[in-house]
Amino acid sequence: MIERHKTAIGRTDLSRPMQLAVTAGLLSEGDTFLDYGCGRGDDLRGLEALGFDCCGWDPVHRPDGELRESDVVNLGYVVNVIEDPKERVDTLRAAWAKAKRAMVIGARVDIQALPEEVEEHADGVITTRGTFQKFYAQAELRGWIDDVLDTQSVAAGPGIFFVFRSDKERQLFASSLVRSRLRSPVGRISEALFEQHREALDPLVGFFEERGRLPNEDELSSSVAVIKAFGSIPKAFRAVRSVLADARWNEIERARRDDLLVYLAMERFGKRAAFGELPPELQHDIKVFFGAYTRACAESDTVLFSTGDRALVNESCNEAEYGKITPDGIYVHRSGFDQLPPRLRVYEGCARFMVGEVEGANIIKLDRTRPKVSYLSYPDFDKVAHPSLASSVVVWLDTMVAKRYDFAHRRNPPVLHRKDAFVPPDYPGLEKFARLTRQEEKSGLLDDASIGTLEGWNAVLEQNGRKVAGHVLRKV
Repeated sequence: MIERHKTAIGRTDLSRPMQLAVTAGLLSEGDTFLDYGCGRGDDLRGLEALGFDCCGWDPVHRPDGELRESDVVNLGYVVNVIEDPKERVDTLRAAWAKAKRAMVIGARVDIQALPEEVEEHADGVITTRGTFQKFYAQAELRGWIDDVLDTQSVAAGPGIFFVFRSDKERQLFASSLVRSRLRSPVGRISEALFEQHREALDPLVGFFEERGRLPNEDELSSSVAVIKAFGSIPKAFRAVRSVLADARWNEIERARRDDLLVYLAMERFGKRAAFGELPPELQHDIKVFFGAYTRACAESDTVLFSTGDRALVNESCNEAEYGKITPDGIYVHRSGFDQLPPRLRVYEGCARFMVGEVEGANIIKLDRTRPKVSYLSYPDFDKVAHPSLASSVVVWLDTMVAKRYDFAHRRNPPVLHRKDAFVPPDYPGLEKFARLTRQEEKSGLLDDASIGTLEGWNAVLEQNGRKVAGHVLRKV
């Protein structure tokens, strides 16, 4: 007998789907929330503590729970414990019927290891606890969701997808995922720039930082005050730039154009909307940066298709201002990835379209010899001079297969060197990383081919009478 209720585990923190939903801003202040198949109710308690208006239902643990229509519905790790394929479809549709704005769907995927003996049953397995588990391939899960709901989902993480009732809201959300994190021009609005107008000018500066262009009057909350004080929005911004003569204004503009290019390239994987179906914000962006939608789509397609050309990928790797280049790939810290050339961002975007955000991954490797992206987790990257690899998720783009590898319990895991090469110029700790690299290069420690693993690195240190204390090389 299959005992579904045993799959409901107790937790002290939010589930991964709900962590991603909160972090991504899918749940906003004032939203109502329904947990469809809430199990023991841990997510409900966590979200209620954050101030959200929540309700939940579960056929075993909360059969009398309220099944109300809500802004956001969670269907977390429910469909994968249902052994009947038709019942899975009915459950997905029933949960979707309760979602006013969006739904979060979580299911077990085959890149996640099952730590117990199992036996095959139907299209899944029976565990030693008597529970059923269906392990989806990531692409299979997306295809099933999209087919059943006749929509286009957004991958939030391995086995986790967001579905939106409005395609325009999906587009805005998807475009926000590729928006570069940029530094603001120094000082924001200077004291010298007419202090009495600061309240009106701050929203103008914030809008430009977010979208890389000037707003239309109906897009700016302070437009009336700005126009009254300066005559027009462009005149007001010229006044801002005259005081803050900072090159980053141009950088912001270029970055936001690149962001839009990357987003449009990713939209090619689904059904790219007609121009009139785009949210007004994106329509304005396209007009400003490209002049015409056809031109924007053509340019994004060129970038997308160029990711299959190894010579062009290598050319972009060499153009990147940072990142550790090896014979088979380029490794870049996650914090600076969105500042790389558009071709490399689209290359990685192809993998992220499939698997979403990989938890804990802080180094991304783009393979230079074959279409493959690796998401590498080094939990101690900032604290430890030569951190060990804890896990990786590897995505093969030619076969659309993703697999997870665990290194946390291996005796001899891979370790990193030259950490300064992975990070952008403004990364905290860059100087101490670079100083250690110079010390190790001077001592000849990085010339040995065996240093790529923990045991190999420790052996080289011992042979040379050296040790690393913090981020300083010392003699033993």
